[in-house]
Amino acid sequence: MPPPADIVKVAIEWPGAFPKLMEIDQVSVKCKSSKRSCIQLHERIQSSSMDMKLDALKDLANSSRDITFAQEFINLDGISLLTQMVESGTDFGDLLSFTLTAFVELMDHGIVSWDTFSVAFIKKIASYVCKSAMDTAVLQRSLAILESMVLNSQDLYQKVAQEITIGQLIPHLQGTDQDIQTYTVAVINALFLKAPEEKRQVQHTHTNPFAEMAHILAQKQLRSIILSNVIRSNKPINDEMAHQLYVLQVLTFNLLEDRMMTKMDPQDQAQRDIIFELRRIAFDVECESNNSGSFEKRKSMYTRDYKKLGFINHVNPAVDFTQIPPGMLALDNMLYFARHHQDAYIRIVLENSSREDKHECPFGRSSIELTKMLCEILKVGELPSENCHDFHPMFFTHDRSFEEFFCICIQLLNKTWKEMRATSEDFNKVMQVVKEQITRALTIKPNSLDQFKSRLQNLSYTEILKLRQSERMNQEDFQSRPILELREKIQPEIMELIKQQRLNRLCEGTCFRKISSRRRQDKFWYCRLSPNHKVLHYGDLEESPQGEVPHDSLQDKLPVADIKAVVTGKDCPHMKEKGALKQNKELLELAFSVLYESDEYLNFIAPDKHEYCVWTDGLNALLGKEMTSEFTRSDMDTLLNMEMKLRLLDLENIQIPEVPPPIPKEPSNYDFVYDCN
Repeated sequence: MPPPADIVKVAIEWPGAFPKLMEIDQVSVKCKSSKRSCIQLHERIQSSSMDMKLDALKDLANSSRDITFAQEFINLDGISLLTQMVESGTDFGDLLSFTLTAFVELMDHGIVSWDTFSVAFIKKIASYVCKSAMDTAVLQRSLAILESMVLNSQDLYQKVAQEITIGQLIPHLQGTDQDIQTYTVAVINALFLKAPEEKRQVQHTHTNPFAEMAHILAQKQLRSIILSNVIRSNKPINDEMAHQLYVLQVLTFNLLEDRMMTKMDPQDQAQRDIIFELRRIAFDVECESNNSGSFEKRKSMYTRDYKKLGFINHVNPAVDFTQIPPGMLALDNMLYFARHHQDAYIRIVLENSSREDKHECPFGRSSIELTKMLCEILKVGELPSENCHDFHPMFFTHDRSFEEFFCICIQLLNKTWKEMRATSEDFNKVMQVVKEQITRALTIKPNSLDQFKSRLQNLSYTEILKLRQSERMNQEDFQSRPILELREKIQPEIMELIKQQRLNRLCEGTCFRKISSRRRQDKFWYCRLSPNHKVLHYGDLEESPQGEVPHDSLQDKLPVADIKAVVTGKDCPHMKEKGALKQNKELLELAFSVLYESDEYLNFIAPDKHEYCVWTDGLNALLGKEMTSEFTRSDMDTLLNMEMKLRLLDLENIQIPEVPPPIPKEPSNYDFVYDCN
């Protein structure tokens, strides 16, 4: 049957319109198909036959990953149907597992608010977590639901906190299933992070949001259980568990923020007594009564001792602790060191008080600056990063890990001061060296504080100088004019090389994770560039691929010629739409979108900073624009320096003149010949 005349006319007059009409028609067919499937599934789920019901729930769990299907099913009041099934408590085993899986998948699309669920539903989910023997899949889904509830609603946090305690979660950490352990730590982190205002015990401008939670965690010995059952277990720690441990580490160190941002009150007698205690331990003296000796004599004695203790203000050392950060945290560290490492404390103080004034390492000033430095290194007060896995096992080995960390580092500072034969003018230089020693030692991720201490022993000042010299030799920057001219000449070749590398990486493709309100999920999609650099192929995946995904298995295509622009960060539409994602600085830095047609976007969230730079560089290169990422600059420096060193290899130890040698004068005549024989 021939097509209608009006369609033929449209196809002739507007050839570009026909494919669009076909696309619209396909979308319409897909929507109708999804609606029909939803209605059938909705009916089958309510079947009295257990087998039919189970098959329907399996299909629902798989289909719910598709947002079009999810929207249609939710419109049929599907979420309410699932919650009623859970609340009824009649389903167990696989029926319950697939019900919860479908619920999690549907909620991940962010269509329905978490605030709509009843207390009965929360109680039921919490009961699955509290049961000693529960199906693994049900337990995983229940923990995931609790985490999402806490993270997405302050009101639900209150309800969840009433139903479940840290003590009820701890048995799940003592098992051997790392996925269950990961979900459990995630729930603990969520409860930790969302502790409300009324639980903040310290009355100060910079309140401590986790004080009560910290008390609970300490009581339940969470640290030692995680250390023995997770960190020191025989199984390697996967990326998600590493992330959750990192989050717990950050939240634990953030408990220090209140003290770090609290100034000392010079009039507070209790706080002044701490300074008196430092003096008493160091010099083995008791605080004199008001009647012992004249006021001037006692004042002179205190001033002398406070000078030996290394305070900047000898008359009133309390003034030294009015700087924030580190505020009172520095005084807390000093007192801990004096009480728990008394011999080392007394040795440092007496050793320095017996040196010449200009060569003494001031203990008070050093402790204050060191505490500030350690807070910067550990990023105390900052929220955890979304994609970071940088946890340190040694911080889980001691209940007072920050204080012990300080005690090791203050002894290192004193040792480095002596090795550098420093004077008071060198104070900042010593602090820079100590910071380098600490950060280098942390990079190997010591398993214990003793290992960290041993690593520092090998990083003496002499060793730091050798490492600096070696790195300087490898990164030497030639500044003479001939060298700079040669660099400029080579640069375009290197940039072309980087461009080819970026395009080759796009041809290999990358697996991207779909992000929603619940961080952990197994939704993936893949995108890669065709070998001729003319088409982007992309499509959804069931699971993370082990290698490259062939072009023919990716259903969707986007011609490069149709790409209008590449936008990044907060300019991306998917960052503007989702409030939770918009607030996440980490995701903002990994987001980019491809604009095609007039208002169509292909939205990406890169798995890490490296992939973000590779893709934004590659897409800009395809559009004929400049590659501006920090990785391009880094690659340019590395490759350029390497090429320069290779080209100048024969000129080693030869001084290159700043100006070219003069051209000789012309000879008086050209009557000469060179005899090759």
